[in-house]
Amino acid sequence: MIEKKKALIAMSGGVDSSIAAYLMIQNGYYCEGTTMRLYRNEDIGLCSFRTCCSQKDIDDASEVAFQLDMPYEVSDFTMDFKEQIIAKFIRIYEEGGTPNPCVDCNRYMKFDKLLQFAWSKGLNYVVTGHYARIEHDENTGRYLLKKALDDTKDQSYALYAMTQKQLAHTRLPLGELHKKEVREIADKLHFVNARKHDSQDICFVPDGDYTKFMEDYTGKHYPPGDFLDQAGNVVGQHTGAVRYTLGQRKGLGLAMGEPVYVCGKSMTENTVTVGPEAALFSKELLAGDMNWIAFEALEEPKRFRGKTRYRQQEQWATVYPMEDGQVRVVFDTPQRAITPGQALVLYDEDVVVGGGTILTALA
Repeated sequence: MIEKKKALIAMSGGVDSSIAAYLMIQNGYYCEGTTMRLYRNEDIGLCSFRTCCSQKDIDDASEVAFQLDMPYEVSDFTMDFKEQIIAKFIRIYEEGGTPNPCVDCNRYMKFDKLLQFAWSKGLNYVVTGHYARIEHDENTGRYLLKKALDDTKDQSYALYAMTQKQLAHTRLPLGELHKKEVREIADKLHFVNARKHDSQDICFVPDGDYTKFMEDYTGKHYPPGDFLDQAGNVVGQHTGAVRYTLGQRKGLGLAMGEPVYVCGKSMTENTVTVGPEAALFSKELLAGDMNWIAFEALEEPKRFRGKTRYRQQEQWATVYPMEDGQVRVVFDTPQRAITPGQALVLYDEDVVVGGGTILTALA
C-alpha cells in the first residue's frame, strides 16, 4: 500500500496560505496546519492586532483549518526567530548594511526549522502560500526554483537560499495561479480572510520605523553625527547613521541647492555622505554566501540576468566565480544604489540559478 502524502501547511492567517491548504487537500494530501509564532507582540512593543503572528491572524488561520476539517496548532519559534532573524537584522543595520529579514525568515525558519518540525510529526512536506514554482529536472536530477506565472506576485527572489533537500520537501501550489484566481477561490469557499489585505511591511516593524524598533528592543540610542559631501566637507547634522540607507533622498533635511542622496556611510565615524544621484550608480558588485540551485557550483564566468532588489527588473550581467566562493558581478549597465546586506539573485529566463548576499559595490 502506498503511503499517503502528508503535508504541514504554514498558515499565516492570510488568504494565500489558506488556499494553499485547500489545494493540497484537493490533491489528495493529508494536511495539518500550523501558525509559526515568531515573536510575542508585547515583547517588541506592538499591538496584538497590527502584525502577522497576531492573535487575529491565528484566529483566521484556525477558522480556515476548522472549515477544511484539518488539524491545526500554533507552534512556538520565538527563540529561534530572536536569534536568527531579529539579532541579524539589528547587526546588519549597525554594520552599515540594509538587511533582508524576509529572505532570512524563509531560509532559517520556514524551510529549516518548520521543515524539521514537519518531519518530527511524520509529515513529508512543508507547504506555503509563496508565489513561485518548484520543478524537478530529470536531466540533471536537481530541483529547480522558478518564477511564478503571476509576475506581479512572483516571490522567487526571496526564496533563492533554498537547498536541494528543502526544495524536494516543499510544495508551492500557488505558483501556477494568479492572485485574482486565489481570491476568487477564497470567495467561493467563504473563507473569513478572502478579502484580507496582504502584509507589505517587515512583520516585526509594521510602521516602518526600524530605528525606533532597534532602540526600543536593544535599549541603545544611535547618536547624531555629520553629513558630508563627496569632498568630505561637513554640510549638516544627521540623527544617527543607522537611520539612513543608500539612495535615500527624503528626510535628509539638507538645503544644498540641488537634490542630494545618501551615497555612503561610515559607521565607525558615524558619518553619512551625500551626493548627486549619479553617484549612486555602479556596474560591479561583490557577493558572498552564495547558494546555487540550478547547478552545484559556478566554475567559469557565465551570463545571467540578475537583480539586487525585490521589485527590480532583472538586468544582464557577467558573473565571475572567485576562489573563496564569492562572485564578482559586472552588469552591462550601471545599477542604482547597490546596497550591502541585500540579496543578489540570478536568473536564467524563469529559473533561479542562485543568489547570495551583496557585500559591496565595486565601481
